[in-house]
Amino acid sequence: MTEDDLRAAFARHEPLTPPTGPVRAAIDRLAARRRRRRQRLRVGAAAVALVGVLGVGAPQFRPGQTAVDDGTTLMADPSGAPVGTLNVLLVGVDSASGSRPPLADSVLLLHVPADRSRPYLISLPRDLAVPIPGHGTDKLNAAFVFGAGDGRPDLAKGYDLTRRTVADLTGVRIDAGVVLTYPVLRKLTDAVNGVEVCLPERVRSIHTRRIFPAGCHRLDGAESVDLLRQRRGMPDGALDRDRNAHRYAAGLVRRAGEQGVLTDPVRMSRLLGLVGPELTVSWSGSASLPDLLRVVPALESTEPVGLDLPAGGNGRYLTLDPAATPFLAALREDRLAGWVAANPARVTRLR
Repeated sequence: MTEDDLRAAFARHEPLTPPTGPVRAAIDRLAARRRRRRQRLRVGAAAVALVGVLGVGAPQFRPGQTAVDDGTTLMADPSGAPVGTLNVLLVGVDSASGSRPPLADSVLLLHVPADRSRPYLISLPRDLAVPIPGHGTDKLNAAFVFGAGDGRPDLAKGYDLTRRTVADLTGVRIDAGVVLTYPVLRKLTDAVNGVEVCLPERVRSIHTRRIFPAGCHRLDGAESVDLLRQRRGMPDGALDRDRNAHRYAAGLVRRAGEQGVLTDPVRMSRLLGLVGPELTVSWSGSASLPDLLRVVPALESTEPVGLDLPAGGNGRYLTLDPAATPFLAALREDRLAGWVAANPARVTRLR
C-alpha cells in the first residue's frame, strides 16, 4: 500500500474517530481524583493521629467501622475539609471482665472552633446525672453500658448511645468519635518512648501503690495507665482524673511533635499499626472521618485547652453547676475563647 493509499484510508475513517476532547477530560478527571485521594490519605493519616493523641489515643480506620448518620450535613470548602466547628467525642473504657460490661471511665469532647485557633478538650463528668434516651436518668457513663449490652458487649452501640446522650446534654452536633482502651494507651505511650505529665500535687495509686510526686515526670505506658485510672483519694475524685487526662494528652501531643511522628509517614504508619486493630471509630453526617480530620493541619496551635463541664455534688450523682449554663452557651455558639478569657481559674493547668 502506497503512502497516498494510507492517507486516503485514514481520511475515510477519520469521521468515525470519537472526539479527543471528552476522552482527555475523562483521563484528567481520573488523574485528579487519584491525586486528591493520595493527598487525603496523607493528610488524613496525620490528622487522625493528632486528634487521637489529643483525646488520649490514636485511632486508625479499619473495615467494618460504624458510621452513624444523625441526619446532619457538614458544609465543606473546595479542598473537601469541613468548615465551621467540629466536635469529636472520645470515650475511654476499661476492659470487660466476666459478666461485667466495659465501663466508660472518661467521656471527653474535643471541640475545634471555626477559626481553627486551637482545640478545646472538655471533660464531661462520668458521674453526672443526665437523661439517657430510652433509659431515664442515670450517670453519664451508664449510657455506654446500656448501649453496649451484656454478654458480648458491642462497643459501637455503646458509643452511639453515649453520643446521643452527650448531644442532648450539650446541644452540639457530634461529628465523629473514638472508643479507646487502656491497652491502646499503654502501647501508644511506649511507642513514643514515654510521655511527660506535669502534676500539680502528689498522686498515690490505689492499684499498685506507686507514688507520682508533684511536678513533671516522663511516664512509660504502664505508669501512664496507672495514673489515668486514679480517682479515689484525690480531692475532686473523677474530676481530678479527667484533668490528669488533659495533662497526659498535652504531653503526648508534645512528645509526638518532638519526634516528628506527625510529619513522618513512616513513623506514623508504624505507630498506627500498633494500635489500629483495637479501636472503634465512628462518624456522623455526610462527610467521612478522614474528611472531618483534614481540618487539623490548619490549627494554629495543637496544644489543647483543658476544661471541665462545670458540675458539683457530694452524693452518688453530680449535677450541673450554675456556671454550666453560660459555658454550654459558649460551646454551642463557638465562643469558648471568650469564656476561657473570662474564667481562667476553670482552665486545667497543663504544666
